[in-house]
Amino acid sequence: MTILLSSAKTIFMKGNINMEKQKRITLNADKRKVIADVFQDHFESNSKYHQQHTDAIKTYNEMREQAKVKINDLVRFHQPQEDVDTIRAMNNKYGDSGGQLYHDNCFHVQNQTPRMDTDYNDNPIEKFDDVHIKFDSEKEFLISYYRDEIKSKGLDADYNVRLGDNYEKRNPTYYNAESSVDKYLGYGSRNDVSKQHSFYKDVWDNDFKLWVIGTSYCHSRMFKADEQSYNWFKSFEVAKENVIMAHKNLFDHVDKKMQKLKLGLKSYRYFDQAKELADKLGVVLNESILDAHSSMALSIYSPTNLADLLTDEVEQTREEKIAIAKQLLQEQQINLN
Repeated sequence: MTILLSSAKTIFMKGNINMEKQKRITLNADKRKVIADVFQDHFESNSKYHQQHTDAIKTYNEMREQAKVKINDLVRFHQPQEDVDTIRAMNNKYGDSGGQLYHDNCFHVQNQTPRMDTDYNDNPIEKFDDVHIKFDSEKEFLISYYRDEIKSKGLDADYNVRLGDNYEKRNPTYYNAESSVDKYLGYGSRNDVSKQHSFYKDVWDNDFKLWVIGTSYCHSRMFKADEQSYNWFKSFEVAKENVIMAHKNLFDHVDKKMQKLKLGLKSYRYFDQAKELADKLGVVLNESILDAHSSMALSIYSPTNLADLLTDEVEQTREEKIAIAKQLLQEQQINLN
């Protein structure tokens, strides 16, 4: 009887051990990518650099509204509204020969106080510094400004800062990311024939403009300002640059962590190893994230849905094609394991 009980206990324990082994989730490339994304979200949202990026945008927004008032006052001081109205009346009567007006969002502010410098012959000369104030859409700035929103759409808002100054590393992945972001912001060709969709590029280009006397060449107009006002406009341009710099700092900080993390994940075979790391770092990581990812792929690519996608009448989106490829790779990896 004792022998039978001992044998039963041994079989039961072995069964439990086998069950525990079966319960361990084996990682593959696709699952590691899902896990890495969870870590990246944690690194970004809990980083002081993300807060600095948010603060930089807030500061710029506040200064932009002030800049609109200040530049309007400066332009109207040099070009009174009555002069603009006079030229418009002349235009209406004599056409282009009546004078030139341009609806501009670009302004050169010049310091009316000169600084001493030297020419090519080392002779002393006076120089007037100026700062270029633009209210239009600048792509590098807009990408940094809308960085979080662009990423939430599944696009790579970091494609350019990832490259840095190494332009020789531009590859198809880089150009595909650039094209997708350009399309989202409104740069390049557009397929919106109805023109009902508003793009950020258009919003920024038309957000603020002033009628100025002169041609469309912004640099042909210098609006002189006292030194205090000139320095304020310089600080406004710095605020814009700070948004871009904060984006770069955030990416560099997170990217360094992610490079180390990815090396570690490659060495992990099971989910519980990644879970242990997550617990040590305070990252919320549950098996459900893998289940949700798999369930979504399976629901989208069930036999019925997949058959619909494969018919000539239905054209797959880029995201759908990527998901199909990932699902097939996942199934192949499972079969290998």
